[in-house]
This record gives sequence, C-alpha cells and structure tokens, in this order.
Amino acid sequence: MQRVALLGTGIMGAGMAANWLAKGFPLTVYNRTRSKSEPFVEQGAAVADTPREAAAAADVIFAMVGDDNSSRSVWLGEDGALAGAKAEAVIVESSTLTPDWIRELAQTASEHNVGFLDAPVTGSKAAAAQGTLALFVGGDAATLEKARPALEAISRQINHLGPIGAGATWKLINNMMGAVHMAALAEGLVMAEKAGLDMEQVVNLIQNSGVHSGIVQLKLARAAERRYDDTDFALRWMHKDARYALALAEQFGLTLNTVGGAEKIYQQASDKGFGDLDFAAVVEAMRDSEG
Repeated sequence: MQRVALLGTGIMGAGMAANWLAKGFPLTVYNRTRSKSEPFVEQGAAVADTPREAAAAADVIFAMVGDDNSSRSVWLGEDGALAGAKAEAVIVESSTLTPDWIRELAQTASEHNVGFLDAPVTGSKAAAAQGTLALFVGGDAATLEKARPALEAISRQINHLGPIGAGATWKLINNMMGAVHMAALAEGLVMAEKAGLDMEQVVNLIQNSGVHSGIVQLKLARAAERRYDDTDFALRWMHKDARYALALAEQFGLTLNTVGGAEKIYQQASDKGFGDLDFAAVVEAMRDSEG
C-alpha cells in the first residue's frame, strides 16, 4: 500500500484524507494550522510539524492549498516537502494554480529526482468526502501509473490531458466558466427580485429550463435562500481562479469579456466581506450594490 502525505487539510483536503484512511493508505498530514490536522489522528493519520517531515517517508505527496504562494511555501525551502521527499517519490499538486508556477515546480521536482503530476480536482465538498472527485492530470503516463492507486482512492474519474501544465490549464478554464455561470445567476435573481416576480416561481422556472447548468443546480437554492455558511468552495478562491484565468488568457492574446465582467462582481463581493463564504454569496454583492 502506498504511503501518502497530504499538505493542506482544508475543505477538499479533509475529504481526500478521510478516503485514504478509510481505504487503508498510511497517511501523514500537514496543515499550517495544526489543529485542522489533529482530527485525523483518531482515524489513524500521523500529523507532521512541517511539510518536510510529512514528505519524508511518503511514496506519493499531495498538496491541496489555496494559491501559488501557498504552494511555494509547502514545497520549497528548508522545511518544504521537496527537501524531505525521497528519491523516486511522486509529488502531486492538486491545488488550482497557474500553469507557469506548475511548470516551474515540475522543473524543481525533477532536480530533486522525484516524479511530478499536476492533478487539480473538480467536485464539491461532498464529492471529496465520498471519494468521487474528477481529476485533471498533466504529466507523463508512467508517472501517472505510478501514482494511480492513491489517485483512484479519491476519485471517480482520472482525465489525463497531456503534459505538465495541461491539468492546471483546463482547471482554470473549468472554473472560469463556473464563475461566469454563478455571476449570471446572481444578476438574473437580482433582476427578477427588482421586477417583483414571485421568487419561488422563478426558482422553479430556472430548475426546469436550459439555463439550469451544473453550477446553477448546485448553487441556486443557496442563492435563493441566502444561505452561504457551511462553505463548499469559498468565494475568495473562485475570485482567485477568475483572476488566474484572465492572466493566462493574456498570454494567449485573448480578451475574456464575460470572465472579466464576472471577476468584477467577485471583486465587489470580496470588498464587501463575503470572501470566506460559499461563492454563491456573489449574489449578495449584486443585491447590495443595487440597493
């Protein structure tokens, strides 16, 4: 059985950790706030004080953190996981990050003689808990096969998209589209409210129409009921992903008008203090801005 290390036990990481433990994988976890890792001790995990310590005995080392800076902090430096990783281990970056950083990290991993995959995930908090995430993988096929047992333990689908950076690129495209769907829902709900429509009927109409996308299906009830706690995916992370996508588009000479508009709405929501709530709370920025 592969020995797994996990760096980051937030909303998604917690579900991943629980699945590895339930399926018998020896697991060591690290989180910047140690108290968030300690609940896994009762399930059989070891808790490390540094990423380097977490990585020391692992065959596969995963990170699930918030952004490029957080990723750098867990992988690099004297206490970083790469300093502790054994030769021939595989490191898997499952966070939603910029392809540029992913390729830089892959080069550094190669210099440490460890394999590398970028494998961001998609799915809700429930999917993480149930082990039914979908993975978007960039990297070579041999490294993917080496890490496959640990990957399959947390997922229902592994999509190999191509070389390193391909997974990160598609994840940004996936999330930028989700950000637009939610921003459009926010505008539609607020416009319906302003028009004095029966909102219960509006919700029913959306649910039975062509605009009822997967994101709308997940977030419609939250937005309509103004229920944003018990976060599945925080608004600040969706805002970050939209910004990363816009920066990537610039590299391709593209102007993403709809994503740019959505990003402005997420910025308004962040400015008004909704960043740590579920990203369905973007509708509150519209309600507030429109009085």
